[in-house]
Amino acid sequence: MRSDVTHFICTIENGIATVALNRPDRKNPLSFESYAEMRDWFRDLAYSDDVKAVIFAPNEGNFSSGGDVHEIIGPLTKMKMKELLTFTRMTGDLVKAMVNCGKPIIAAVDGICAGAGAIIAMASDLRIATPEARTAFLFNRVGLAGCDMGACAILPRIIGQGRAAELLYLGRSMRAEEGAAWGYFNRVVPQDQLLDAATDLARRIADGPNFANMMTKTMLAQEWSMSIEQAIEAEAQAQAICMQGQDFHRAYNAFVAKEKPIFEGD
Repeated sequence: MRSDVTHFICTIENGIATVALNRPDRKNPLSFESYAEMRDWFRDLAYSDDVKAVIFAPNEGNFSSGGDVHEIIGPLTKMKMKELLTFTRMTGDLVKAMVNCGKPIIAAVDGICAGAGAIIAMASDLRIATPEARTAFLFNRVGLAGCDMGACAILPRIIGQGRAAELLYLGRSMRAEEGAAWGYFNRVVPQDQLLDAATDLARRIADGPNFANMMTKTMLAQEWSMSIEQAIEAEAQAQAICMQGQDFHRAYNAFVAKEKPIFEGD
């Protein structure tokens, strides 16, 4: 899996990829180029066995301030409808790529996490925050609808319809403690412990049955649009596939031998 990216930071070590936007002087905004490169990177991730888990990290105290005002917002005001739709589809494709990459993603949120930055955290599987984290889906505050990059579909499933509506209608900031109480953040940790906590969680996931984790992530996404009957049948098929895998046999043999299983992802 590539780590030689241009428009964001990426390091890969022991099966864990850590990515971060790299414009800390402006609170790490996104550009047209970083949107596209991250979309392509997450798409490629679906075909990689080198990476077992991803940490989306902050950079110098901030997660992301969203789309760059001068490099994205300004040019968008001069575009015609076809160009605008091309852009909004591209940004949505980043979320699709994250959801379909097959690898659990942990967002480690610190400082500003706004606009598209909030969407990236929302599209991750797990979220850890510092007390200094401030999350805002602020599209309403720039004259746009809250339905951006899947927010109206995904956010209510995490925190509930009423709470999501409040954030999307008002564009207000959600404090870390509030997000934890609402179930948006899995936990809140001190700033100096954020990356250690995210890495520990990523390590535990990466050491697990990776094929089975991919199936779990796939089912979490696909079952949104299924009936209960369809979901139960889909899970029966997914679990039967996993039972064919060697990790299932390794877990059983380790249990019999009273040992800890060592999973290999097949």
